[in-house]
Amino acid sequence: MIFLRRAAILLVALFSQSIAPAAFQVAASVSTDHTNGIYQAGDTVHWKIDWRGDESPTGVRYDVKSGDLKTIAEGELHFENNAAELTTKLDKPGTALLEVKWDSPGADGNPVHWRALGGAIASPEKIQLSAERPADFDAFWEAKLKELAAVPANPQLTVADGGDPEVGYWKITMDNIRGTKIHGQLARPKNGDKLPALLIVQWAGVYGLKQDWVTRRAEQGWLTLNIEAHDLPIDESEDFYDERSATTLRNYPAIGNDDRETSYFLRMYLSCYRAAEYLTQRPDWNGKTLVVMGDSQGGLQTFITAALHPKVTAGLALVPAGCDMLGPDVGRKPGWPFWIWNAKGKELEKVRQAARYYDVANFASRIKCPMLVGLGLIDETCPPAGVFAALNQVTAPKEVVILPHSAHQDYDGSQAAFRARRDDVWLPALRNGKAPPINQ
Repeated sequence: MIFLRRAAILLVALFSQSIAPAAFQVAASVSTDHTNGIYQAGDTVHWKIDWRGDESPTGVRYDVKSGDLKTIAEGELHFENNAAELTTKLDKPGTALLEVKWDSPGADGNPVHWRALGGAIASPEKIQLSAERPADFDAFWEAKLKELAAVPANPQLTVADGGDPEVGYWKITMDNIRGTKIHGQLARPKNGDKLPALLIVQWAGVYGLKQDWVTRRAEQGWLTLNIEAHDLPIDESEDFYDERSATTLRNYPAIGNDDRETSYFLRMYLSCYRAAEYLTQRPDWNGKTLVVMGDSQGGLQTFITAALHPKVTAGLALVPAGCDMLGPDVGRKPGWPFWIWNAKGKELEKVRQAARYYDVANFASRIKCPMLVGLGLIDETCPPAGVFAALNQVTAPKEVVILPHSAHQDYDGSQAAFRARRDDVWLPALRNGKAPPINQ
């Protein structure tokens, strides 16, 4: 699953050995003395760096960052029997990220840059917001929901072949604010009068939707709606989406990001609300269960939908984006889309103020339903400190799956623990009308 193309490239640089010349198939792995990566403020992390491969480890450097942002220690690693050790004291609630870096010669004679990461977190339940929630935050979003309500949804469904004789499949469009559209796909089992509903929202990028994202959930008994993040048809050619990504939607998170009234995310957030509302108005909804789930930008939308729509009964978010947009003010890296680092050519203070109305962390206190959230301790796209700043505002029941070896994507099963809880435990319980069995 690709959340961001850039993240996919980064992942190869982090972990892949196969792209290096055969003589330099070496790698470093990082571990901590607490296998789950969780500590208390005041504890000391004992890092171990293991070197694998035939070549001797030379010129290997390290960089320890607090909050994924501020360097607190750096230097050259010295190995003994292909192992090195470091310590980092965690003085306060927050995170530490260890980056190990080295080079090897490439086939063209130029160096190949390598890196490996390790992560730790201290007293995560005590990590606080980087800035107070705006006083008129709720009033702003209530006004936006009224603006949306003034536009009839006008759902238009087109039956199509979903590739499964046991599942009904439709393409759907709805009207959204300011002349925009919502595009998606809907599937449900052909048997059953009243069904639990599942809304699936999408990670970042510009791309079409795959049918099996809804049909396989429909096979499991869900009335499933999956929507595009953009005002685009769902099943055009790859070239179509590449062209939009390079032109009208190039760096779309920055579009209008210096004004809360013009942010690109306004239409996106309201499309999630309207999609959830549509499911609740269908006669085949069971009137009880409405789940929203997504990864990365989809995790962002999951939080937003759970916060805005009162009938959402559970939210399932993996590596949620959009958390703690003013994190740099307190020495933390913000989560994608890095609002205040994405202000080129604009007045920074205006971008800062607009960001506060779209920050996931400021929606979190509105959430009343159970939440399942997964986060990676070496995720540099959606850093764990910012995610916890948001999570700590959620007063509803919640389960947090900390993934100690996970970057933003699922490398070598690094996110398997979250997917097991979501797919094998939470979703079956919710589908059957039961409360999710929350692990504290």
